[in-house]
Amino acid sequence: MDRFTAMTTFVRVLEAGSFSMAARHLNVRQSTVSKGIAQLEERLGVRLLMRSTRTVTPTEAGQDFYVHACRAIKEVEEAELAARGAHAALTGSLRVSASVTFGKLHIVPRLPSFLAAHTNLSIDLILDDRAIDIIGEGVDVGLCFGPLPSSSLIARKVATSSRFVFGAPAYFERAGIPRTPVELSSHSAVIYTQDPGGTDTWSFRQSDSEVSVSLSGRLRVSASEGVRVAVLGGLGLAIVPRWMFAPELAHGAVRAVLADWSLPAGDIWAVFPTGRKASAKARAFTRFVENELRKPYFDYDAVRPAAAQRLGADPHQRWDGASHSLRAAELPLDVEPPQEGNLVSVS
Repeated sequence: MDRFTAMTTFVRVLEAGSFSMAARHLNVRQSTVSKGIAQLEERLGVRLLMRSTRTVTPTEAGQDFYVHACRAIKEVEEAELAARGAHAALTGSLRVSASVTFGKLHIVPRLPSFLAAHTNLSIDLILDDRAIDIIGEGVDVGLCFGPLPSSSLIARKVATSSRFVFGAPAYFERAGIPRTPVELSSHSAVIYTQDPGGTDTWSFRQSDSEVSVSLSGRLRVSASEGVRVAVLGGLGLAIVPRWMFAPELAHGAVRAVLADWSLPAGDIWAVFPTGRKASAKARAFTRFVENELRKPYFDYDAVRPAAAQRLGADPHQRWDGASHSLRAAELPLDVEPPQEGNLVSVS
């Protein structure tokens, strides 16, 4: 095994946390990984890893070597890109993670254009609502929702999505439309237990006024797709980010109420493993996601008349007030363009 391959193998073992996981990510046998690490340690004359039956831990020398190895690998990658020119094609595989619903609604439908622009690149997309181990899973870029937990990751904010109170027309016909936040306490709620911004209690703001409301309901759901199905089925209303119901807002299958009150917005982050600079592939994908999330989710002019008619509103007017609180101008996915220099360390 040559020096660069051995260095890359060592970095992958440390980030994956085991020889077997590293072998899977590198698509080689575990014995090949073990042999490569042994040869590397023999050549350096120091032990880099402390091995146990389940995990590997770097020695002090191993930790120092890891930092320098990451830097060297990244410099080699950047040197190759520079040699091929500014328009060099991205190649290989990019491992991306996202929640199931966000990936289904806002990532997968947009991938064709990205893959068409980078024909030599493949994407390994992990869709999972659990908080996965970015480093252990070998993820190059993870799309997460803030506030982010304390960790040793590097993150970049790519968008901000507003939260609203959503419900199906059938539910509002049966239970009535809340006119003020206080009235939500008498409504049945579908509570999303994994929302990082909150679950049961929410603060509504309007000018100088602030109202705290506790939701109650017979259904608590840990997955966003379950919240969508429950709300669309008329089981209750939910407070969630706008992106979760973007398609249904476009076609009038859900309504947003109390839109003249503001709720805490939710940040969307691109998260990268620490210890190394994000790869050119990860940076390109992150820029793509940022740009795509600024675009409307649908053809606004085409659906506005039909959506307005379903809500009983004039298709050429804005829908304001409690009775028709879904505003036509707000139907596209609501995101705040990211600011330059917002790469931060999550610690």
